[in-house]
Amino acid sequence: MATEIKLPSLGDGIDSADVLELFVSEGDTVTKDQGLMELETDKATVTVPSPFAGKIVKLSVAAGQTVAVGSVIGEIETTGGAAPKPAPAAPAPVQAPVAPAAPVAATPAPVTPAPQPAKVVVPPPPKPVVAPQPAPVAAPAPVVAEVESEYEGVIPAGPAIRRFAREVGVDLAGVVGSGEGGRITREDVLAVVRQGQQSTKIATLPSSPASASSSAAPAAASSKSVSTKTSSALPGTAAEDDYGPVRVEKMSKIRKTIAAQMHRSWTNVPRVTNFDDADVTELEIFRQSSKDDYAARGIKLTTMPFLIKAVATALKHHPSMNASVDMENEQIIYKDYVNIGIAVDTDRGLVVPTLKNVERMGIPDIAQGLGDLSTRVRNNDFGVNDLRGGSFTISNLGAIGGTYSTPIVNVPEVAILLVGRTRRMPVVMEDDSIKPRSMMPLSLAYDHRLVDGGTAARFLNEIIGYLEAPSRLLLAI
Repeated sequence: MATEIKLPSLGDGIDSADVLELFVSEGDTVTKDQGLMELETDKATVTVPSPFAGKIVKLSVAAGQTVAVGSVIGEIETTGGAAPKPAPAAPAPVQAPVAPAAPVAATPAPVTPAPQPAKVVVPPPPKPVVAPQPAPVAAPAPVVAEVESEYEGVIPAGPAIRRFAREVGVDLAGVVGSGEGGRITREDVLAVVRQGQQSTKIATLPSSPASASSSAAPAAASSKSVSTKTSSALPGTAAEDDYGPVRVEKMSKIRKTIAAQMHRSWTNVPRVTNFDDADVTELEIFRQSSKDDYAARGIKLTTMPFLIKAVATALKHHPSMNASVDMENEQIIYKDYVNIGIAVDTDRGLVVPTLKNVERMGIPDIAQGLGDLSTRVRNNDFGVNDLRGGSFTISNLGAIGGTYSTPIVNVPEVAILLVGRTRRMPVVMEDDSIKPRSMMPLSLAYDHRLVDGGTAARFLNEIIGYLEAPSRLLLAI
């Protein structure tokens, strides 16, 4: 008898999600907790596991569809024919039921355990596919071959890798994983992209008449394969408007969330931006003298932990910068905690994970926490709760390049600090001498409904004071 599979709760305040990809098809046999599909919520992606072991007899959703929490996403015929309401009978291998239930009754001996996920059985890497005729010298041994998948329909790759492969136009079915248990890594996908780019260059290189005939066939084949990959990497679906060809793409859940949040901020917050520079020459000397000690502990010491600590300390002295405005109830809410959001530019869009209770942390703790947070964001290993609870936001434009900007306040917060790329500049010193100094550009945008210009200037000056004399951070109260 088939049992309905319903979309479980995805977190507080989340009532729906978009289906990014289905990992199984009707008729597939799955194990308990095997991933069925990947969903996208506001700014995070989640994998929906199978609550039971058994055979998928029906899928009620498709990629691109919006699914409500609690709705039926499919049906499964559980192993052993368990009834839908009680906890499903587990296969013979030791595996406890998920739902509250009485102990599992004795299972008939002939019951065959459900097949294990393909990632456990790692096939040997396929031999490089080499054409009989001589191949161009510059092309490396193929990482991806045009062969059928050897994983029986289950590709050993996590949700983040699957999404990345879709965006760059790589078919994971032919990629050989180099990770643990044969799992496909980001580097494996990048190797395929690099191979395609190099093959394209070889195919387009001018050749002499003598060599043209001998290399025409492999070059054409390589060009055809690469063109298929690279064309699919372009976003959107081909279409036409009144003026020519266009590409149309449905807005992702994260892009819709960003758009709504930016519109909310732009239409409700009268913002002002203050620009200034911090002389971080001494900070750089201080950081350089300590970074090896941190590296020995596996921590990368950048200027960001110092900036975060400076902001957290200044926020304690300027409570109106660490607050929110409740116009509906005509009140101001001052935060006694300091949770700093770090704006991160990801391949999916802008994500702002939150480093919580920063006011209680020292530089080593912040550096460690920032490293862990960055790793989880890069691997898409974070939940919705990691994006909530912020009281102030820092955006690091310098990591990409650029100096000043006018960042949009991340409502309901009342301020955001953007840091640009530190650059060497000639500076007139107090004794009128001119010296090269490392200058960090800062752009502070704030909600003028609550924050006045004088308050913002004093707040930014305090941050600059900490950055220009980093030893003050060790003594700050």
